[in-house]
Amino acid sequence: MTIAVVARLHSLGTVMTATPTEPPLRVPVTVAASRGVSWLIETAATRRVLLTRFGRVDAVVDSAERLDATAAVVAAARVDVVEAFADAALRRSSRRSLADVCERLGIEPQRVRARSQQLRARH
Repeated sequence: MTIAVVARLHSLGTVMTATPTEPPLRVPVTVAASRGVSWLIETAATRRVLLTRFGRVDAVVDSAERLDATAAVVAAARVDVVEAFADAALRRSSRRSLADVCERLGIEPQRVRARSQQLRARH
């Protein structure tokens, strides 16, 4: 089983629990170092390990499978959030004609069309 290490986390709020029944194991870095890498790999195979320094989570050791699953959940949530904001933006905005926009800005539509033709002619 492969293990991935995500280092330098600054708050526990960014760490998701491994499984609903098995909470992450908090281990001081010094204890993990004395037990060794083999112990860390074996423990991380069954549950997420939070390495702490001065009581704060400093790094996370977890199985690659759980990290992939977490990444998939985050990716799906990201898509849902973007779609929700896009839908909200569409509901709030309305399409306006050139004449409406020019009227609001105090510009003549003919002037905008002429400038647009000038710019197209350059390219």
